[in-house]
Amino acid sequence: MNQKNPPRWDAGRFFETLNYFEVIPFFSCWQRLFRGHQQTQTVNLGKKNMGTILVAGATGGVGKRVVRRLLDNKYPVRALVRDSQKAREILGDKVELFEADLTLKETLTPKLMENVAAIICCTGVRVQPVEGDTPSREKYYQGIKFYLPEVVDSPEMVEYQGIKNLIEAAQKYLKFKLPERTLFDFTKPSTELKETWGAVDDVVMGGVSQSSLRLDSKRAVFSGNVSTDNNGGFASVRTRNLEPPLDLSEYEGIELRVQGDGKRYKFIIRCEGKWDGIGYCYSFDTIYNFTQTIQIPFADLIPVFRAKTVPEAGAFDASKVYSMQLMLSKFEYNGGLNPKFSPGLFGIEIESIKAYGGKPKPQFIMISSAGVTRPGRPGINLEEEPPAVRMNDQLGGILTWKFRGEEVVRSSGLAYTIVRPCALTEKPADKVLMFAQGDNIKGQVSREAIAELCVEALELPNACHKTFEVREEEQQAASINWPDLFAQINRDLS
Repeated sequence: MNQKNPPRWDAGRFFETLNYFEVIPFFSCWQRLFRGHQQTQTVNLGKKNMGTILVAGATGGVGKRVVRRLLDNKYPVRALVRDSQKAREILGDKVELFEADLTLKETLTPKLMENVAAIICCTGVRVQPVEGDTPSREKYYQGIKFYLPEVVDSPEMVEYQGIKNLIEAAQKYLKFKLPERTLFDFTKPSTELKETWGAVDDVVMGGVSQSSLRLDSKRAVFSGNVSTDNNGGFASVRTRNLEPPLDLSEYEGIELRVQGDGKRYKFIIRCEGKWDGIGYCYSFDTIYNFTQTIQIPFADLIPVFRAKTVPEAGAFDASKVYSMQLMLSKFEYNGGLNPKFSPGLFGIEIESIKAYGGKPKPQFIMISSAGVTRPGRPGINLEEEPPAVRMNDQLGGILTWKFRGEEVVRSSGLAYTIVRPCALTEKPADKVLMFAQGDNIKGQVSREAIAELCVEALELPNACHKTFEVREEEQQAASINWPDLFAQINRDLS
C-alpha cells in the first residue's frame, strides 16, 4: 500500500450508517422526506414461537372455548375430534381437524402429533339426564336444580385408558427438553429480516472496511473486506433496535448455527437502547467450511465499551434485549489482538440465532375435576359434597378414573399442568379466581375462565408440574396476574 495515498474515508457511507440506524433522528427524518421513503418500521419479532397446539375434546364446553382463544392468540390449532363434520360446524374453518377416538389406540396415528408443541386435553365422559326425567322429577341439592345423571360412555375407557393412549402417542414426539426460542431464522429469508440487519463498519471510526449481510435461500452471509487502514480494523452487522425489547430472562443464552471461515468473531448483545453504549460480548472461533453450533451463555458475556471491558457494568440483563451484532475485529479486549485476525476478505454463513436453555413450559395441560380424591377418603361427609362426589359409584367411578388419568399424566415425564375446576358454569370469565391444593374446596367456575387459564398456562414456566383446584370468588376481577397466581401453588412431589 502506498502510504502517500492512503484510502479515503467515505463520509457518505458514514452518514448512511447513522441514518439507517436512526442515530441522528433529525437527519434520518430529513432523509426519508427527501427520498420519499416511508417511515421506518420498528422491528417486532413477535411472541409466539410454538408449534401446533393439539386440543383433545375440542367440541366440548371447555374445548371449543380453548380453540377460540388459541386462534385469537395466533396459535396454529389441531383439534382431535370423533366427528369431523360436526366439529367443522362448531369450530369453523381455521382449525385443522384430526378424526380419531382416544379409546382406540390404533386411531392415534403419527400424523396426529406432527409439529405438535403442546396438548390441551379437555376430554371427558359424557354425562346426561337419566332417560325419562321430566321437569316434574327435577332434583334439588343445596338449592341447585338438577336431573339424576347417567354416564353415556365408560369412565374407565375415556378418563383413564383414553388419557393413557394420548400420553403414549405424545411421549414419542414431546420428549421433555428445555425449550428454545428462534429469534432469527435465516433459512426462511424475508423482507423483515433484510430490513432488520445493517452494516456497522469501522467507517464510523474513520476506517475503510466494508461488509454486508446478504440473504440467500438457505442462510444469511455476513461477508466483506476488513482493512486496518486509517486505524480501522473491524466490520460488523447489527440489528436495528428491537421494539419492544425482547425478554429472554427465561433462557440461559444465545445459540448460533454458523458455517465459518476459520476466523475468530464476536457476538455482541445490548440491554440498553443507546447507539454507542455498553455491549455484552463473546468471542468464538470458527472452523473453515464446517457447520457449528455456538452456545453463548448469558453468564459468560463480557461488558465492553469500544473493545475495553467495563466490569462495573455488572451482569447482562436478559429481560430487555435491544440489539444483536456480529463482528470481525482486529482487537480482542483492552488492547489485546485477535489471534486469528488477518485483513482482507472474510465470510461467515448464519442459519439461525436462537435463545436456548429456557425454563420448561407445559407440554400437556389436562382438565380434570375437583373432588377426584374424595370418594372413599376417610372423614368425608357425603351429604356436604357435590353430586359428582356423592354419586361417584352410580356414575361408573367417574372421579376415580379421572384421578387414575391424572396419575398417568404425572408419571409421563412430560412437563404438565393438571387443572381441577369446581362445578363448571356458562357465566362470563369476570371473577377473581382462587387456586388451591389438597382437593378440599367447593364452588363454581366459568368454562370461559378455565379456557383462558389453559391458554395462559402454555407460556408460563411456573405452571409446570402442578396439580390444583380452581373456583371463582364473588368479587369482580379487573384483570388477572397469571404468573403470580401460579406462583402461589406448589409443584407436585416427584
